[in-house]
Amino acid sequence: MSDGEIKIEGGEDAIPEHQETSGIDLNPNAQVCLQHLLRVWLGFERDLSTVPLLRRIDLGTYTIEDHLCLLRNLRQQVIEGSRWITRAASSFDRNHAEIRSIIISHAVDEHRDYELLEMDYVASGGKVEDIQGMERNIGTEALHGYLMYRSSRPNPIDLLGAMWIIEGLGEKMARSWAERIQQLTGLSEQSTNFMTYHGKNDADHMLRFYAMLDEVCVDQAATASIVKASKVVARLYRLQLEEV
Repeated sequence: MSDGEIKIEGGEDAIPEHQETSGIDLNPNAQVCLQHLLRVWLGFERDLSTVPLLRRIDLGTYTIEDHLCLLRNLRQQVIEGSRWITRAASSFDRNHAEIRSIIISHAVDEHRDYELLEMDYVASGGKVEDIQGMERNIGTEALHGYLMYRSSRPNPIDLLGAMWIIEGLGEKMARSWAERIQQLTGLSEQSTNFMTYHGKNDADHMLRFYAMLDEVCVDQAATASIVKASKVVARLYRLQLEEV
């Protein structure tokens, strides 16, 4: 088996049910890709549970200072997120005009999300100049470097794997984190607006993801590139949180 091939365990019966795609009918290659992405997500979710800061949310020992620290570090990743997304859009040629339009729309939705983090920080007792002056941590540097490199390549369809991980955090985990943080710290909803917003809206963003996956995932090579990117981003995102 070559490095670019992906072996599917369990044959066709292992392909996930269509409810995972919210009713979108994916082509067979995209279904196989989604199966692998689901496996990557499960591993990522398991790994996140070992990150010290997030572990404190589970253990009930998360503090206001932990929250301020998390917000300071997330802001840098969010700012850079709009940059690699727009770079990726510009790297798609006219044969991928629909993909380019979807990505541009996504960038418009999120390019000022860092302002939500700043407001959350101030509502939690922090000074806005502290969060604005925060440097990227080592994990954020690595994640940003990888995403900017990949988004600068022609037709970077592999970055759907990055979207799967980053948007998946908002869809699957952000709202529960927000509720738990409020419970543990006594902070108000004004301190978790960023998480709550993504918990409500990233499901719509995932619908865009499924539409793009169906269009670009047409063979095994596309599947391999998307799945590999998801694994790299999962590892680097975890590193970013470990460095908090």
